[in-house]
Amino acid sequence: MTLEDPSPAPARRRRGAELEGAILEATWQLIAEQGYGALTFEAVASRARTSRAVLYRRWPNREALVRAAIRHTGLRTPVELPDTGSLREDLLELLRASNRNRLGMWVVLSVQLAGFYAETGVTPAELRHDLVGDRPNGTALILARAAERGEARPDLPPRVVRALFDLFRSEAILRLGPVPEEELVAIVDEVFLPLVRPLSREMSEVAGNGPENGSN
Repeated sequence: MTLEDPSPAPARRRRGAELEGAILEATWQLIAEQGYGALTFEAVASRARTSRAVLYRRWPNREALVRAAIRHTGLRTPVELPDTGSLREDLLELLRASNRNRLGMWVVLSVQLAGFYAETGVTPAELRHDLVGDRPNGTALILARAAERGEARPDLPPRVVRALFDLFRSEAILRLGPVPEEELVAIVDEVFLPLVRPLSREMSEVAGNGPENGSN
């Protein structure tokens, strides 16, 4: 008869991308749960079950660690681009997907990182860029397809394109939670669609100062 060894098996040593991913996920979790003020290399190392020396070899300070964690989180939570054949439905589905998958990120960037902005001088816009990276703007792609179908103007300025998610983020931050369906519908129907739909001939002439752009 043999006795089983009661001692636990040694933990498997993590390396490379696996270890880095665990550290960045621990960083994001701490920020989301406790805010930037509670973020220390010691707390991250403890949660990720590694050492502070491992963190310092990769990131020299908290700013670098936070921005790396945001980029990592953005890559792990992509939002699938809808293609329903309808501009209105595509926009609503895009907002619904963001409500499900990315709402917590926007709240964290806006609320839990106030101390980070004050300490580093980094702006929320810069962190939003870290989050989405160089991926194409989903709203812009939807509008480009809609323009080909005649549902949207092809010459929309960037500020108008950004308006959809500017409004969505504002609602999410005010509520610190999901934006209700009726608010998503109102954002699309009452604000965004009137901004992006093709102008009628009469309105086009007014915008251009007459049929010949104001010439007599």
